[in-house]
Amino acid sequence: MPRVQCPTPSAQRPAPSDRLRIAIVNDRLIAVEAILQVLAAVPDCKIAWVACNGAEAVTKCAIDLPDLILMDLAMPVMDGVEATRRIVSRFPCAIVVVTASVKNRLSKVFEAMGCGALDAVNTPTLGDSAEDRSGELLLAKIATVRKLLGKSARRKSECRSKLERCFAPSLTPVVAIGASTGGPLALTAVLSRLPKNFSAAVAIVQHIDAQFAPGLVEWLNVQSPLPVRLAVEGGRLEPGKVLVAGTNDHLVLSPDLTLRHTREPRDCFYRPSVDAFFRSAAKYWPGKGVGILLTGMGKDGAAGLMSLRRAGWHTIAQDRATCAVYGMPKAAAELGAAVEILPVDAVAPAIVRFFGS
Repeated sequence: MPRVQCPTPSAQRPAPSDRLRIAIVNDRLIAVEAILQVLAAVPDCKIAWVACNGAEAVTKCAIDLPDLILMDLAMPVMDGVEATRRIVSRFPCAIVVVTASVKNRLSKVFEAMGCGALDAVNTPTLGDSAEDRSGELLLAKIATVRKLLGKSARRKSECRSKLERCFAPSLTPVVAIGASTGGPLALTAVLSRLPKNFSAAVAIVQHIDAQFAPGLVEWLNVQSPLPVRLAVEGGRLEPGKVLVAGTNDHLVLSPDLTLRHTREPRDCFYRPSVDAFFRSAAKYWPGKGVGILLTGMGKDGAAGLMSLRRAGWHTIAQDRATCAVYGMPKAAAELGAAVEILPVDAVAPAIVRFFGS
């Protein structure tokens, strides 16, 4: 069977609408065409996008979130089970499994439903067949989801909220910290005051050469009640763990919420750049977060902290009196990027207080 040629995802989220926006995730062109034929009978329905595999679906959800995803199971790169797990854990979105044979893939179907899929149905076939009721069953599933979403009476934002309460597990909150000159001591002042049972993930970007990063991690581990590790390519932010940028490239968050290293922007004097990480977190992390800018020379991190604040994060800058060098936090304060300006010893209690609220 030929593979689907997938369009490039839109860079903008759609305006709120009462229409049911449906995405299709399937690598077989004939299956996509059969599903589209069935969807033609759905009133007020719009095709949001088509993805060829689970990984592409996760990325597209971060850019353009539909109301409903019709998810195949057996696909290259990333199967439907893993894609369902990642999407439901991060985005308030309904998923119905549409696969070649539910009966022959029961274990995978149950895995997907355990990850948050609402239901499953066989993939419809092209053309009319009195013996094949899969198209009719798919329409029934879609009608059920429409009622659950309340698309006939509620706006999209309200539907998202309902789905988030019903289906999406809470996303791990994140603490993003940037520091430079005087940073190691300031970092210990913050980390040492976090509780052992702290449930948020912590990411640190400290201006330090890669050859010294392992030593910094080892030293912070002695001071911190939480385990401290170097961030690795493809890794993830995990609750109760501290990750430190450890290369001379920039650490950034990807659309699928994995960590990666990039040389861009190449003209940035600071490597790794606090701005680069803060901006990527503001763009892609859909959960709760606190951004913190500690002592350091220059302005790196100030604009990124403003991006976090505009994205709904709580933001903190270290005060002048406790900074070794009042450069980066000063730039953030002058920009209006910090919600709070605190002495370094008060930063950890403020974090705990914010997440406990």
